[in-house]
Amino acid sequence: MAGREIIEHARLIPKWEMSLKKEARLHNAHSSTSIEGNRLTLEEVKALAEHKEVIASIKDKQEVLNYLEALDAIPKYVSKKLDVKLLLAIHKTITKGTLKNESDCGVFRNRQVFVGKRIFDGTQFKEVVEYMPPKTKEVPGLVEEFLVWVGFKKTKDTNPVILAGIVHYEIARIHPFIDGNGRVARLLASLMLYKSGFDHRRFFALDDYYDADRQSYYAALKTAQTSDGDLTQWLEYFIGGVLFSIDKVKETIAKLGVTKDAGAFGQIELTQKQIHILEKMKEKGTISNKDLRAMFNVSRQAILKEISKLVELKLIKLVGKGRGAYYEMVN
Repeated sequence: MAGREIIEHARLIPKWEMSLKKEARLHNAHSSTSIEGNRLTLEEVKALAEHKEVIASIKDKQEVLNYLEALDAIPKYVSKKLDVKLLLAIHKTITKGTLKNESDCGVFRNRQVFVGKRIFDGTQFKEVVEYMPPKTKEVPGLVEEFLVWVGFKKTKDTNPVILAGIVHYEIARIHPFIDGNGRVARLLASLMLYKSGFDHRRFFALDDYYDADRQSYYAALKTAQTSDGDLTQWLEYFIGGVLFSIDKVKETIAKLGVTKDAGAFGQIELTQKQIHILEKMKEKGTISNKDLRAMFNVSRQAILKEISKLVELKLIKLVGKGRGAYYEMVN
C-alpha cells in the first residue's frame, strides 16, 4: 500500500507523532462506542479523556473510558499470548461497570443472544432477528479453536490486514459475550494490526470508517451468512476501511509538509504558525510576506522569524525581490 509507505517514511517529530496518535485514539473510542449507541460526541469524548466534567449518563461515560483504557493497553496485550484468558480480560476492561449484570463482565455468555432490530409492522413495534449466533454451549469450544488457529505459525504469515479482518469477523460471528462483542472485535482488529507492525505507530482510526456508514458495516458482516461462510465481501469491505484510514493519515501528514525522504533532514520541528503557512501555501500555491503578516496580524520581523526556518529547511523558497517577491513550495 503506497499510502502506508508515505506514512512510514514521514519526517515527524515526537510531538506531531503523539498528536496523530492522540487523534486516532479519541476517534476510535468515540466511533466504536457510538456504533453501539453511545451518545457522547467526539468533543465530549475529548473532554472526558482530559478528565473534564461531561454531562452525560454514567453508562455512556464509562463505556468510553473503558474503551480508552483498552486502546491504551494494546502494547501490553502484544506481549501476551492471544488466548481465552486474554480475550476475557479484554472483555472485562471494555464492559466493566456498564452491563446490567456485572457477572456477565469478563466471561462467556451463559444464555442465548441474538442481533435484532425493532420495526413497525403497521400496528405495533416488534423485534426482528437479524442474526442468531451459535448456541451458548458451543461458544467456549469455538473460541478456543479459533484462537488456536490464530496462533499457528502459518496463520501468522497471513497478510496482516487480512488476518485482522478475519479476527474481527470471527469474534462478531461467534458472539461469545452477552454484550460488547462489537467493541471487542474492533479492539482485536486494532491489536492485530499493531502486533504485525502494520500500524505500529497507531495512527489509524479504522472505527471511523464503520461509524460513518453503520448500515454498510453491518451489511458487510452479514455477507458471509448468505454466501456459505465466504468472507470475500467482508474482507473487501475491511480492506477498504484500512485504505480509507491510510488516506486520512496521509492527507494529514501531507498538510504538515513532511512527506519527503526521512533521511534528508531527520526529524523536523515546526511551530503551529509554520504548519499553517505550509497548509496555506499548498492551498494557494504561492504567498507573499504581506499575505503572511495579514494572516497572523504580526509584524514583518515576527513573520520573517517563522519563514526563515522554512527557508533554511528548504521546504519553501523566496522567488523575486522587492514588493513583487513571494514564497513557493520547494518541489
